[in-house]
Amino acid sequence: MSDVNQPAAHPPVTDWVHDFDHTDPQWTEDPFPIWDELRAVSPVVHTKRFLCCYLPTTYEAVREIANDTEHFSSRRIIVRDVRPEITSRNAAPPITSDPPEHKPAKQLLLPPFTPDAMKKLEPRVRAICNELIDDFIADGKVDAATRYSKYIPVRAIAHMLGIPESDSDLFINWIHMILELGIKDENKLLQAVQEMTAYFSSHIEARKNKPTEDLISYLMNARDKDGNPLEDSHVLGSLRLLLIAGIDTTWSAIGSSLWHLAKTPADRARLIAEPGLIPTAVEELLRAYSPVTMAREVVKETTVSGCPVEAGNMVLLSFPAANRDPKMFPDADKVVIDRRENRHAAFGLGIHRCVGSNLARMEMQVALEEWLKRIPDFRLDPTGTVTWSQGTVRGPRQLPFLLGKAM
Repeated sequence: MSDVNQPAAHPPVTDWVHDFDHTDPQWTEDPFPIWDELRAVSPVVHTKRFLCCYLPTTYEAVREIANDTEHFSSRRIIVRDVRPEITSRNAAPPITSDPPEHKPAKQLLLPPFTPDAMKKLEPRVRAICNELIDDFIADGKVDAATRYSKYIPVRAIAHMLGIPESDSDLFINWIHMILELGIKDENKLLQAVQEMTAYFSSHIEARKNKPTEDLISYLMNARDKDGNPLEDSHVLGSLRLLLIAGIDTTWSAIGSSLWHLAKTPADRARLIAEPGLIPTAVEELLRAYSPVTMAREVVKETTVSGCPVEAGNMVLLSFPAANRDPKMFPDADKVVIDRRENRHAAFGLGIHRCVGSNLARMEMQVALEEWLKRIPDFRLDPTGTVTWSQGTVRGPRQLPFLLGKAM
C-alpha cells in the first residue's frame, strides 16, 4: 500500500541530459554531481517530462532568464505534471505577477521586511529558538529538522501575521501538499489552497470588525497604485505567498546549515570561536545549499546562452545549480565559511528577488547563534537516516543528531 504522504513515483531517470527529473530520488538525495554532468554538456538542457521543460545549468543562463520578463512569465512558478488554465491573476502576488502588475504588488510588501523591522522581530525569534531547544536538550539526541529548524520560521511568520503559533502544524501540512505532493497530484494542491483560503478568509473577516497590528491588517489597509483597497483575492494571494515562501525555504536553509556543521567539526569549531563570522558563513551556506528552485513559463520563442527555447515549455529555474557554477564561484563545490566575494543567487535574481531575504538571513543567523551557544557539540546519529524534501524546495526533513561530546 502506498504512503499517501509521499509523492507519486515517476519512471526512474536513465539519461539525465535528455530526460532530467528534479523529483527523482537520486536528484533529491544528491543533486550536485547531476548539475555538474549537465553543465559540462550544455548551458540549457531539456526534458519531455512535466509537459516539456528546460533547465538552465549555469549562473549566466539562470540570470538571463530571471532578467527576461518578455519571453519568460512568472504566472506559473512550480514545474508540475499538469498545467491547468490560469484562473486568478491574484494567485500569489507579487511572485506570480509579471510587469506591469509586479512592481506595485512587490512594493506593498517591502515595508514589513526592512532591516529595522527585522531588528524588532529578532528578540521573538531568539525566544522561539530557546523555547525549542529547552524541549529537547536534556534528551541527548534530537531530530533537528522536525523539532528545531521546522518551527523557527513557521512560528516567526505566524507571529508577524498575527495568527496562532499553535497552528504551525496546519501550515506545515499545507506547504507539504503544495510544494511536494502537488507536483504530481492536482487534488492535493487544490485541497491545500482551499483550506488556506478558508483559514485566512476567517482571519480577514475578523479584522474587518476588529483591526489588529499585524501583517494581515497591514495588507487589508494597503492601497493599490490607483489608491483603492486591495481586493480580498489579492490579500489572500499575498498571505498564501508569505506563509509558503516564509516557511519551507528558511526551514530548509537552517536544516542544511546544521547538517553541514554536524558533519564538518572544523567549521563548527571556528564559528563557536568566532561568532562574528556567522553572518558571512550564513551567506556561504545559502550559496552552497540554496533551497529554492523556481519556475518560469516560456511565452515567446527566444535563445538562452545560445540555446533555442520554444514557447509553451516550462523552465526549471535552478538558483541552487547557478550557485554551484565554477565559472562564477571559485571552489564552487567547497563550503568556504569565510568566503568574502559571494554574489550568490539563493534569494533569486531579477525583479522577483525575495522580499523576505532580510527575514531569512536574520532567522538563520539567530538559529545558528542560539544553537551553537547551547549545543556546541553535536553530530549525525549513525543509527538514523537523513532524508531530503523533493521538488521545488530542498532541505533536510529528517535530521537525527546526537548531542554532546562523543563517548
